[in-house]
Amino acid sequence: LPVLALLVFALATSAAFSLSSDVAAPRLRNVVPSRCSVAMRSAAFSLRLRGGEEDEAKDVEAKEDEDDLFGDDAVEDVAAAEARKAKAAEAQEKAAGKKKEEKTAKTNVILDVKAWGDETDMAALEASVRKIEMDGLLWGASGLEEVGYGIKKLRITVVVEDDKVSIDELEEKIKEDEEHVQSVDVVTMSKI
Repeated sequence: LPVLALLVFALATSAAFSLSSDVAAPRLRNVVPSRCSVAMRSAAFSLRLRGGEEDEAKDVEAKEDEDDLFGDDAVEDVAAAEARKAKAAEAQEKAAGKKKEEKTAKTNVILDVKAWGDETDMAALEASVRKIEMDGLLWGASGLEEVGYGIKKLRITVVVEDDKVSIDELEEKIKEDEEHVQSVDVVTMSKI
């Protein structure tokens, strides 16, 4: 097969070889095996079979139009690239938004709220503490613990968003209930 292809190419490009008669053209086409590429056959024989360079130029242009695999797709490729860029930008914006939401720092705080004495109503004390509402503040579990001599303290858990709630400000608001609250201490603080 490669030998036949070389032979056909050599015959087609030879200056001495010319096919001007319509009788010789079909015989030469039969010599070229069907397994040779269509491009090789059309390029090799177009000049000799049709008899001029003008015809060859037309054939080359027609062939380029037929085989132009990338010409028409250029517009579609640009549009597809723009769509991909837009999707990527949108995905980055979503990821950045999620990261910002995830970066909201929260702290778990356990507070000890001490009463004035053993006669202090601890239920009223807890109610006054839980009555405090702020954006980014979430009250949790609570319990009473013995301090000594019948005096109890309220141990309460609270979750705060660091950007919205200050622990010092929260302590001050709890201490505003001077009738029930003697002092407020932070037992533990841990980042969530």
